[in-house]
Amino acid sequence: MAFLIVLAALAFLMFVAYRGYSVILFAPVAALGAVLLTDPSLVAPMFTGLFMDRMVGFLKLYFPVFLLGAVFGKLIEVSGFSKSIVAATIRLFGAQRAMLSIVAVCALLTYGGVSLFVVVFAVYPFAAELFRQSDIPKRLIPGTIALGAFTFTMDALPGTPQIQNIIPTTFFGTDSWAAPVLGTLGGAFILAVGLVYLESRRRKAAAAGEGYAGDAPLVNEPATFAGSALAHPLVAILPLVLVGVANKLFTDWIPRIYGDSHSFNPAVIGDAAPVVQEVSRVAAIWAVQGALLVGILTVLAFAWKPVIASFAEGTRAAIGGALLAAMNTASEYGFGAVIAALPGFLVVANALGAIPNPLVNEAITVTALAGITGSASGGMSIALAAMADTFIANANAAGIPMEVLHRVASMASGGMDTLPHNGAVITLLAVTGLTHRQAYKDIFAITIIKTLAVFVVIGLFYAFGVV
Repeated sequence: MAFLIVLAALAFLMFVAYRGYSVILFAPVAALGAVLLTDPSLVAPMFTGLFMDRMVGFLKLYFPVFLLGAVFGKLIEVSGFSKSIVAATIRLFGAQRAMLSIVAVCALLTYGGVSLFVVVFAVYPFAAELFRQSDIPKRLIPGTIALGAFTFTMDALPGTPQIQNIIPTTFFGTDSWAAPVLGTLGGAFILAVGLVYLESRRRKAAAAGEGYAGDAPLVNEPATFAGSALAHPLVAILPLVLVGVANKLFTDWIPRIYGDSHSFNPAVIGDAAPVVQEVSRVAAIWAVQGALLVGILTVLAFAWKPVIASFAEGTRAAIGGALLAAMNTASEYGFGAVIAALPGFLVVANALGAIPNPLVNEAITVTALAGITGSASGGMSIALAAMADTFIANANAAGIPMEVLHRVASMASGGMDTLPHNGAVITLLAVTGLTHRQAYKDIFAITIIKTLAVFVVIGLFYAFGVV
């Protein structure tokens, strides 16, 4: 019975997310409903002492990353830098390589720190124009954007500032550059297999005589891209490059400057106890925050006039998006903490724990919970909050470095998270004016490739010992 309660809570949250209801509202409803059915006297204490405590703790750590990432992405958009990057990439690869061009643009923007959601809005108009020129079916655009933005640059490549690569740092004491060789090999596998898959889909459509419009009415068609009055591509790409460079430099400098911990007196009146900050747990987060600030300042320096003209409106939208994304994930984090405290979760933990290999255990646990919640960061947060200590103990016993645990958890989170109820998937289809029936098949295929890449990475580690 206890297990069925936990399963019902997870199924309920997945259902309401699929139906488009707010996770911020229904995550506590699902969690406290499970508590009510388990022990009614614990509803109020668990809500205040566990759900809210974990939710606020998540926001304390990660909200600045969400906020700065959203603002940086918006400034890249309103400055015209994203248009310049897209246009230059298309000229570089040529219209005949439309899919490769769009994947490259999405990868560049994502790895440069632009939010996944911002990338969808920024790239779609150019993807539509390029696919139209090349007469590639529009229904292949979502899968192409998903490969470029939702996969290898989100959590596989070392140093990516996306939140899915930052969350494991606080659990494993690593940084965003963890397991660089494994991450790079995994990213290369995803890119190569993904491009082969998309090209096979394009060739099949061409052989069948299917063009851009296909057999369905076109919806949400953007205006034709003019490509005039754009910043020089080298200027446009500079903020993205500096974010990556600054992230690496700050990752190295912060531990040297502050040491393992740093303390300060929080008040000048009275005898308040000093605040001790364990630097090793937050150094990666500080590094990403600093890098995004560098990127923001660079955009302002090179595009002051166009940015300042729409700064108030643009940043207001970015802040709203950051609040929504952070609160969604934080609510799922609180939900996971409550579910992990219920007796029924012990059945789940024992079942997952029965998987003998530590890395396979972690990968399946993270990707399963990411799939259930429809969120890479949310599912990973639930898994690590509940089972990080177990993962660490098993890894230490098997002689597995924490960097490998980090990379496997990060990559696994971006696997089965892209089920139909995933927020990014729903946003991508809405922006492109397509339905799940028209375009989800290709998104799911990319998801399968992404999930397979996790086990390829695990195999490479055991076969060659590379990190």
